[in-house]
Amino acid sequence: MNVMRERRLRGAIPTQQEVAKALGVQPSAVSKWERGIAKPRADKLPMIAKLYGCTIEELLADGNSSAR
Repeated sequence: MNVMRERRLRGAIPTQQEVAKALGVQPSAVSKWERGIAKPRADKLPMIAKLYGCTIEELLADGNSSAR
């Protein structure tokens, strides 16, 4: 989910703590998503997309672009 990290670092959302609070998850979950260790639950995707100003498709496709 590198799109999340890139958008956060560009100023969309300042910290992983704030992302976690907005989504109702632990900061460690956000860290794992950004590092590609884990993926968010499907029910969180609409909130994540809205928070980061992107589509769910962009979130899901993010990790697959390097495999092409």
